[in-house]
Amino acid sequence: MKSLTKSELFRELPSVDELLRRSGITSLVRAHGATAATDAARWVLSRLREQITSGLLDHSSLQIALEGLPRAVEKQIRTSLGYSLRPVINATGVILHTNLGRAVTARPVLDHVSETATSYSNLEFDLATGERGKRDVHVDRLFQKLLAENVPDRVAADGPAVGQTRSQGQVAGISTIVVNNNAAAVLLALNTLAEGGEVIVSRGELVEIGGSFRIPEVMAKSGAILREVGTTNRTRIADYEKAITDRTRALLRVHRSNFEITGFTEQPTTAEWVELGHRRNLPLLEDLGSGALADLESFGIHNEPTVLDSLRAGVDLITYSGDKLLGGPQAGLLSGRADLIERMRANSLFRALRVDKLTYAALESTLLAYVKHDYASIPTLEMMRLSREEIGQRAYTLAQHVNSKGNKIKAEVINGESVIGGGAAPSSVLPTCLVALTGGELSADELATRLRASTPPVIGRVEQGRVLLDLRTVFPIQDEELTAAVISLTR
Repeated sequence: MKSLTKSELFRELPSVDELLRRSGITSLVRAHGATAATDAARWVLSRLREQITSGLLDHSSLQIALEGLPRAVEKQIRTSLGYSLRPVINATGVILHTNLGRAVTARPVLDHVSETATSYSNLEFDLATGERGKRDVHVDRLFQKLLAENVPDRVAADGPAVGQTRSQGQVAGISTIVVNNNAAAVLLALNTLAEGGEVIVSRGELVEIGGSFRIPEVMAKSGAILREVGTTNRTRIADYEKAITDRTRALLRVHRSNFEITGFTEQPTTAEWVELGHRRNLPLLEDLGSGALADLESFGIHNEPTVLDSLRAGVDLITYSGDKLLGGPQAGLLSGRADLIERMRANSLFRALRVDKLTYAALESTLLAYVKHDYASIPTLEMMRLSREEIGQRAYTLAQHVNSKGNKIKAEVINGESVIGGGAAPSSVLPTCLVALTGGELSADELATRLRASTPPVIGRVEQGRVLLDLRTVFPIQDEELTAAVISLTR
């Protein structure tokens, strides 16, 4: 049979109006409305035109596609009217995967959020006095237990009076406020304490965080003036001291949470940095980023500073994220001297950057787990705790099910490593077991594409011609769905 030209194939396609009048599609118009059905029909026909143009469809395959038009239109309607934000199975082994939503919300947290969202609440209402209250109190009371009770009082922001040492000045406790993310926390801190003045920071800490946001740019937006000291790999305490002038308003340290500098390096110790700031009566700001509240050594994570470590060392103000190592909702947290926090609370930027009742509810529930030392109820910490052996048992079960089906997909269990992700603990890896998939004539990229198209979508890693699945970040309740998705890859 003579093959048809592309022009002839185009003429085989119905118009949108013709398609909408076809049997099987008129019912879709009645069920979902003319607008949704028309948009879906246009999209499906447009896709067929693209496939004809690119040479992917000949006359025979086009006829098959035309017969399936009602199903294609129905599928497109459901896609367009369904949720775009969908649950996925994270089989990457990256615990705080920024693209997949970072920290997972625990069920008790979600219950508290739901309860708060579906009724009125005392968000800014003092039940004892019947007067207006502050939304901060719902979490600050818990931060007081976790942080303030474990940190000695500090000298207030204005420093000691003339003739006094810093330890003899007015003291202030530790307090915490919440904004919408850590970049906002840094912005608020710099604007409050250093607008119009200089902030000294090492060149080795001028980092870029996710979404191309850079510390110098955040500082410029705050109204503070960046004063760089040292070099990329070596900065000494003397570099900070030489840079201090009457225009200096604060010293800033930025935790290199998503990369490392190794080799010929030097940076001041925390003790040196704190001593200088206190001696010169300058606020010490630390952008800690990951914001761990628990001691991570027991989870196999080493050399990752915690919020409490920094406060105990004498840092005046710390900014960090809620949805990283803390394991809570997206939020920017500022913990430090109460007098500095009070100045930030009075800044009009604070109102612009503040969070809503749902974030407070999620954060309150997460913090309660810390107060109770119930780390097992925080998914981020529980994933970090899993051993290679525990993950391996589930990995072997999955591989056995896949291999027993006799299809072209082959599964092998190999040793590997998980990572924390989310700009946290870049040098730390956790030992794990991986399920390595190969698919005969299907490439690893094709297998990964098909896994993403499954329901729910499965996200893995592609390395050395194989798809790797790490069950550390897969909840046990998802194992059955994951196994079914893998088995159906060649159907």
